[in-house]
Amino acid sequence: MGRIRLRTKFLLSMVVVSAALTFTTLLVVRHTVQQQVRLGIQRDLQNSVSAFHNFQQQREVTLERSAALLADLPNVRALMTTHDAATIQDAARDLWQLAGSDLLLLADSSGKVMALQAAPPEITVRQGQDFFPTVFPNDVLREETRHWWYVEGHLYEVFLQDIYFGPASGHHVLGYLLLGYEIDDRVARDLSRVAASEVAFRYGDLIVRSTLKPAQESELLRVATRTAAGGPPQGDLIPLGEERFLATSVDLPTPGGPALNLWVLKSFDQATAFLSSLNELLLALGLTAVLAGSLLVFLISHTFTRPLENLVAGVQALEQGDFAYPLQARGGDEVAEVTGTFDRMRKNLQKTHRELLDAERLATIGRMASSISHDLRHSLAAVVANAEFLCESNLTPGQREDLYAEIRIAVNQMTDLIESLLEFSRTRESLHPSHGDVRSAVDRAVQGVKAHPEFQHIRIRISGEGSTEGWFDFKKLERALLNLLLNACEVVPAESGKIDIGLRRKGESLEIRIEDNGPGIADAVRDRLFEPFVSHGKENGTGMGLTVVQKILQDHGGDVAVEQTSASGTTFRVNIPLNPSAENVLAARHAT
Repeated sequence: MGRIRLRTKFLLSMVVVSAALTFTTLLVVRHTVQQQVRLGIQRDLQNSVSAFHNFQQQREVTLERSAALLADLPNVRALMTTHDAATIQDAARDLWQLAGSDLLLLADSSGKVMALQAAPPEITVRQGQDFFPTVFPNDVLREETRHWWYVEGHLYEVFLQDIYFGPASGHHVLGYLLLGYEIDDRVARDLSRVAASEVAFRYGDLIVRSTLKPAQESELLRVATRTAAGGPPQGDLIPLGEERFLATSVDLPTPGGPALNLWVLKSFDQATAFLSSLNELLLALGLTAVLAGSLLVFLISHTFTRPLENLVAGVQALEQGDFAYPLQARGGDEVAEVTGTFDRMRKNLQKTHRELLDAERLATIGRMASSISHDLRHSLAAVVANAEFLCESNLTPGQREDLYAEIRIAVNQMTDLIESLLEFSRTRESLHPSHGDVRSAVDRAVQGVKAHPEFQHIRIRISGEGSTEGWFDFKKLERALLNLLLNACEVVPAESGKIDIGLRRKGESLEIRIEDNGPGIADAVRDRLFEPFVSHGKENGTGMGLTVVQKILQDHGGDVAVEQTSASGTTFRVNIPLNPSAENVLAARHAT
């Protein structure tokens, strides 16, 4: 976060906060809607149960009335007076078709089944005889006329009616009539439409009829067997296959038989399917809010941070030495006050900087004048003195030659000083590069050193590694190397002095190491070694030699540095590009 702009921080903060609020809102809305949908489904289930009860009551009244009318028919009464099972069985078919029911059972007053007609032919009179005592137990007052009978995979709702001889008030019972109506797929679909839900009839451990898929029926049966009463877990979601349901149940009385339940189920997933579109809408609104908020924050932050950016640019320009970078302090807020204060501080710094430059320039001019006047005066004094000696007539040719030699030395020193000053004042445009081998400039610099009689006994060794050809101003490069070698020769021991020159190519540049076994660079001048007029331990030193070396190498786009110095010797390292460009030259000049 340290390099991120303030405006970016504002934007990121806005995006994070907006995204967090949006997703939190989505979660809260989703949870609230799911709770409301759950409560709505539970209310719908209760309403569905009430609707089923109303529907069932109306249906039972109609069916019970049909059974009563059929039992009161004269031909039924006459048929039961025959007490002949074969006759009653044959006549029962016409009665069954007349009633339009799924099951017809006739029994005499003793409870013996005389006839049975059913849609599936596999239901027999014997099975009817086994069922009849459950709806009419002996010596028990009969109160229920409606019962349930599950036989051969079919579930019937049966209605029991007495067949009287004469008026019913006489209680002369000829027999009994049972009409049964099967709970089939059609009835289940009708109940499903009435209850606006899925329905399932569970009888014992079986699902008799349902509007569910077969895989869902198996899942429902496993859920039912895990509950104590065989009913659905109230308020809990029931997973059936890939769909979740809320359910309730209605217990249907089955005296003496397994429990019979009607399950009413409503899909929770279908009821909450609209949440996906709602989530998409809320997400779109959230993203729109984030984008709109980000744009607003961008505009606001731009208004607030633009003065700060201008102030930062001014500080960076000041760091590069630009005192004229335009600053505008608009308004009266804190940023404007800081900008105005900084602008005044910058003007004061510029004024102080100019004063320091003027003072340094005067001091430099003074040091230069003092050094040059001292050196020139010393050399001129030697020239004047020796010229006066030459005026004497009694000098031998040898003496005159010595005087001429001393005059030449003094003149050469003055010429060298002037050349150094001129070299220091020249620009890079004075270079005249040509292609060649640096080794030749090194060899000529060594020859120039050997031309001094006092340095002829110093051992100078040259070694090379790789190609050393390139574009250089060989005359100036030779002068730079000669200055380095002369400095080294002046400090090495007189009898055991040695200098090693190593040339090595590194990519597109050349590295030159000049290593001597002298006493090292004095601490007093180590940090100011390449400054003008800095000299130490030399009687006739001008302090311009290393300054000229640095100037020449920088003009070539290279540099010079002290790699190491100690009591056992000093190593100068020179780096110079083999094909110097204007960009490299400027970079090297700015590096110092």
